[in-house]
Amino acid sequence: MNKADLVNEVAKVVSTKKEAQAAVDTVVQAITDALAKGDSVTLVGFGTFKPVAREARTGRNPQTGDPINIKGRNVPKFTPGKALKEALN
Repeated sequence: MNKADLVNEVAKVVSTKKEAQAAVDTVVQAITDALAKGDSVTLVGFGTFKPVAREARTGRNPQTGDPINIKGRNVPKFTPGKALKEALN
């Protein structure tokens, strides 16, 4: 399922596809904004999105084998909720 498929599913519940598109975009943007501020987003029954800091490390250039420095960064992490895990099994 991609974003367009998700919009079509939401459109079955709301009155128009335009409103469904706005709803999906708003949810994605709200989650993105919260993670950018360092907050976690918990959707009960679905899961939790949270930012996690990756530390700087040394890697290797695959072509030459030379060591390179990889900068630290923040990445999003998703932890599925109990209901989501049970739905898959």
